Parts: sequence; structure tokens; C-alpha cells
Amino acid sequence: MHPPDEMDRPRRLDVAVVAPTLRILGGHAVQAERILEGWQGDPDVHAWLVPINPVPPKPFDRLLAIKGLRTVATQLCYWPLLWRELRRADVVHLFSASSSGFLLSTVPAVLVAAALRKPLVLNYHSGAAPDHLGRSRLARTVLRDRARINVVPSRFLRDVFAEFGIPATVVFNTIDIGRFRYRPRDPLRPRLISTRNFESLYNVACTLRAFARIQTHYPEATLKVIGGGPLDGALRALAAELQLRGVTFLGRVPPPSMPGHYADADIYVQTPSIDNMPLSVLEAFASGLPVVSTRVGGVPAILADGEQGLLAADNDDEGIARQVLDLLANPIRARALAAAAFDSCRAYAWSEVRDGWLAAYRQAAAPASDAHRVPLEAAR
Repeated sequence: MHPPDEMDRPRRLDVAVVAPTLRILGGHAVQAERILEGWQGDPDVHAWLVPINPVPPKPFDRLLAIKGLRTVATQLCYWPLLWRELRRADVVHLFSASSSGFLLSTVPAVLVAAALRKPLVLNYHSGAAPDHLGRSRLARTVLRDRARINVVPSRFLRDVFAEFGIPATVVFNTIDIGRFRYRPRDPLRPRLISTRNFESLYNVACTLRAFARIQTHYPEATLKVIGGGPLDGALRALAAELQLRGVTFLGRVPPPSMPGHYADADIYVQTPSIDNMPLSVLEAFASGLPVVSTRVGGVPAILADGEQGLLAADNDDEGIARQVLDLLANPIRARALAAAAFDSCRAYAWSEVRDGWLAAYRQAAAPASDAHRVPLEAAR
């Protein structure tokens, strides 16, 4: 006979995590990897990745290098993969964002999960949610009527969802604090780092303009720019136009190499115009870097101005530069901010967020009526 506690224990859930692989470097891929690592060997959940960006078999994998055909090739692999993998799941954990990714990645998984009668936990990550939900009836219908549970990583997104009458549960993003080495910056030097991709919503151009102002006070200042994207050429041209010195564009850097780059820097700077709960800020916290950011989206929920870092207005390069210069002029304060930020990281450890995910999965897997569900076609 089984021990009483073993008999009372709910059965282990099989969870298909639909998310990008690290071939698409970004917060979704990194977060999915962290969650899958967290579930390894767990007695309550067996989780595996169902990639939204599967690689076609040879020789068709060559199509990924051709713009336009890349989408076709990916979709031809993605749909059959969903049918095969979601069939064996108790719960589908679907990462979702806005824009074209919602149509190409989220909607197919939602349709297949519905056809297979698999409960869906929709994990929405996007600072562009106010605009996306405001203009897309399809997105509102999916979130309100197709997801058994919506999970968002910040109170900011929960409040945005509430404005559209969509319930959501907050489960914070998670980081592996042990991968990063906390070190007080003493002395604090003008060695800056930015790790946001080169897309308009992240406004890396503002970071470059702020650095130009900083360099007038600290000619020896350096800036490491990590990321890639469609604005790569424009940002390099801007750095040349501003006659910046000491700026290094490193391109996309794989996650295992990131801790070393944080360790080599003294101040983290980001200037997004749209953001949610950036993992890069949490990684900077875990590394002991004082952080300066724009006050947008969900950033103030994890970084209170004057407590875990310093904030400036959106697209305010003068304000960003002023905050960086304040840190350099007051290194004791900078170290105090970094220490407080590091202390806040405990809330994002897997040991803290695990139970939130387990509760979401258990709730989704519990019997529920589908009578209120609205067909997706009604939202088009």
C-alpha cells in the first residue's frame, strides 16, 4: 500500500510549454528556458518545450534564410508539431506577445489546444498590451474566452487586462540568481552597458544620445551595446554622427555569456518607450549594477525611483544622463541602490514563483464548463 501522503498527492501534470527557442534571443526564450529548468525533476510537473520556431528538416531548413519563405516554412512545421505535442499534454502553457507573433504563434496554438480540448494557460508578455488589446478584437476574444487562465508577469499588465474586462493572475518572471555574480562597484566607474534589442520600442537611440552627454563630463566613459535587430545600421550610424568614443556594439550575445558582460560593467542603462517586466533589469540587479531606466510600462513596478535605481521620463536623454551622472557623483548612494535592488531579486527566484505556476496549472486542469467559450471566428 502507498503511504497516506502519497495517496493524497495530486497526480503529476504533463505541461507543454509553447515558446520560442534561444534561436530567437529575447525575454520569452530566456524565460521559457528558466521555467523548463525549474520543472526538471519536479514531482508535480513534467514540462517540455514545443518551439514556435521549429527548424524544418533538411534541405528545407535552407528556406529559413529567405525572407518571406521563412514564415511559410516555419508554419508548415509548427502546425503538425502542435498537433503531435499538445495531444499528450494535460495543460498547455502558451507564451504570447502582441503584433504579428500573436497571429503566427499564439492563434495556431490556441486553435489546436481547443480542438484537442486541452486547457490553456496563456502567459502574455508585452509592454505593448494597451495598444494591442485596444485595436485587436481577436486578441481580446482569445484572452477573454479561449484561455482557461491568463498569467502575466507584472501588476502593470494585470491592470491593463482589467481595463478590457479580462481577468489575469500575476506570476513574476524568474531568474537564476546563481548565474550572476553580485559585486559592489567600488570604485564606481563610468562603464555603462545596454542589453536591449534594436527595435523601435526599446529606443536604444535615446541611450546613445544620453551617453553623448555623459561623455562630455567623463571623456573616458565606455558603453557596451548588446543586442540586434532592424535598427542595427541606424544605431551604428547615430553613434558615428554623435562622434561617440568607447562604444562597442557586440551584437546578439547568448545567455550563458551575459553574466560576464554584466560583471565587466558598472552601470546598467535602458531607455525603452514600451516595456513590461524586463529580465535584463533583473539580471542587472543580480549582478550588483545600479540601474537607470525610463519610467514606462511595468518598469516602475520592479524599480521604484530612488529605491532600486533611478528613473527618467520616456525619450528623455538629458534626464537619463543626469541620473547616470548623479550615480557617478554619489557612489555610496549608487551602491545602496544596487544592494536594495539585489535584495528584491529574491522575489523572482524559482523557489518563489514555482507555486504560482503550479497553482495556475492545477486550476487550468480542473474540470470546467466550456459552454461560455466564444468561437474565434466570431472575433474576426
